[in-house]
Amino acid sequence: MDSSEKLQVILSHFADGDWEHGEGITIESLDNPGWMVRISLDGTFLENHDFAAIEVELSEKDWYVCRVEDGFFEGAGGVNNLGNIIDMFCNWFYKKLSTTAQSSI
Repeated sequence: MDSSEKLQVILSHFADGDWEHGEGITIESLDNPGWMVRISLDGTFLENHDFAAIEVELSEKDWYVCRVEDGFFEGAGGVNNLGNIIDMFCNWFYKKLSTTAQSSI
């Protein structure tokens, strides 16, 4: 699956008739140029899980940072790094989904 397909799966997992009416998922362009991704964790199984902040700077145009702050996953990056940001979130989601499922057995 590519990044957008993974994000679609996550949206369908989080959408419960209530979550999607709140902050949900926002993807915006930045003026440097680049991307900003914000995903609300409120009411999801991720809201109480730690996320180790990530900061990658390969060049002035090839960079991304991801963190969890105030109930949101936030990722920002260069114009060609939207996929990196989404992949960071998706990797965290699937890792925590797997460990959450195992702990409930």
